[in-house]
Amino acid sequence: MSSHKHHEHLTHIKNAIAKTDKLDANQKSSSVNTIEEWYEEDKAMGTLKNELLKISIFFEEVFSELGIK
Repeated sequence: MSSHKHHEHLTHIKNAIAKTDKLDANQKSSSVNTIEEWYEEDKAMGTLKNELLKISIFFEEVFSELGIK
């Protein structure tokens, strides 16, 4: 997947985090921190997915919207 596409997905995920009421403030903060660390370290998308799913099942919906399995 291209770097541009990764950036688009990360932006979509961060927007979903900001808008949802399914995550508490701590989960939102942890999620955004995980995304920012992933982006800086350029980890595999699968790694990011697994880390976010540890925080909340909410991310299943977001990944599904993005077509990420």
